[in-house]
Amino acid sequence: MGVNMKTYGVIMAGGGGTRFWPLSRQELPKQLLNLTGKDLMVNETIDRLEGNVEKEDIFIVTNVAQAELMLEATSGRVREDHILAEPAARNTAACVGYAAMEILTKYGDGIMCVLPSDHYIKKADVYKSVIADAVKIAEETEALVTIGIQPTFPSTGYGYIRHGEEKTGAGYYTVRHFVEKPNLQKAREYLLSGEYLWNSGMFIWKASVIMSYLEKLLPDVYECLQKIGAAMGTETERDVIQKIYPEIPKISIDYGIMERAEKVLVLEGDFGWSDVGSWDALEALYDKDEYGNITYGEQVHIDTHDCIIYAKNKLVTTIGLDNIVVVETEDAVLVCDKNRAQEVKKIVEALEDCNKRQYL
Repeated sequence: MGVNMKTYGVIMAGGGGTRFWPLSRQELPKQLLNLTGKDLMVNETIDRLEGNVEKEDIFIVTNVAQAELMLEATSGRVREDHILAEPAARNTAACVGYAAMEILTKYGDGIMCVLPSDHYIKKADVYKSVIADAVKIAEETEALVTIGIQPTFPSTGYGYIRHGEEKTGAGYYTVRHFVEKPNLQKAREYLLSGEYLWNSGMFIWKASVIMSYLEKLLPDVYECLQKIGAAMGTETERDVIQKIYPEIPKISIDYGIMERAEKVLVLEGDFGWSDVGSWDALEALYDKDEYGNITYGEQVHIDTHDCIIYAKNKLVTTIGLDNIVVVETEDAVLVCDKNRAQEVKKIVEALEDCNKRQYL
């Protein structure tokens, strides 16, 4: 293979961000929110690829319900035919495979930078150089490359990667194994051992390499993708995707491929990363006031400490609260213990169960 294959950005933007309810909804998922005060999360993700990926080589994989919204929100950053709309949510193996098939069929092999659409990164320059290194390694080694984040606290909200030996001077490690979200005791052990990194969900590989792993490890997924690939560029493309895609087995790329592939490498990233996975993660984005509170919007507080209070429309006032999350939107209010912010998605499930879908 010649040097300098084309590099593509593949942004996974199909999720609902249920742990950010009531701000994120099915119609307005987390990737379409402006949480930093700069821009929508998906646009920040696109803009961070500058220098590594040309604008016309960026793809967004989203769901049919959000495709129109995504095109509008990204305002000219991404080609319309590069917004790939999934007719059904089939988890990340399908999402990655769909994008890989699109690239291979229409453009030939290239390096894919597969990125979540709704993460926060403080140091964009450091991030860009890590991505550039990862692209180079993926091109030279035929490996599946992922980016692990140096943990700064014993998080129970992230999966972990246990790394093996560092390749001398190359700046990357082999991967021993991937670990699911741990309990607090385990998370503390991981942090102390120095052998574990947070799993950022960012992947860099050749389209041909991930496709051969799909064929080998997830043949059922691969078979569906082959049928879709055969229809790409023909009049029946949309109809075939509509028919076949919902039949793809639901499995994550981590579980289906990364945990089982033989050649996985991890690069360490230290660029102020957060997956902004739940309300308590706003602590990575905003400065606290003198009482340890993070506040947004109109508010007055008395004797209130270590709270996160997000007021979108109305004045929010509090007395004597500690360690509480309060979120006010036009039609819903959330009040929860900050230590249980990860559980907000249970509220979303409860709303579905008691038929209050108008609030989703």
